[in-house]
Amino acid sequence: MKVIKKTSEYTISQRRDGRYAVIGADKKPVNGEEKVKILLAAELIKVTAPAPAPEPVAEEAPAEEAGEEAAAE
Repeated sequence: MKVIKKTSEYTISQRRDGRYAVIGADKKPVNGEEKVKILLAAELIKVTAPAPAPEPVAEEAPAEEAGEEAAAE
C-alpha cells in the first residue's frame, strides 16, 4: 500500500485497487462514518446524496382477494 497522508492520529494508505485504508494511532483500522469523515477532510473522496427512492406502487392484490371472498359467500 502507498502512504498518502500520515498524522499523529491516523495514516491514510491507498491500496492497489484504488481504495483507501485508514489506520488509527493504535494500529487498528478505522471504518464507517469516522473513516468517511477523515477521507472527506483529506479531500480524497466525494460524497453524493443517495438517489431518491421510487414511489411505492399501489398493490391491487388485496382488492382482488376481497372480491373473491364476496363471491364465495
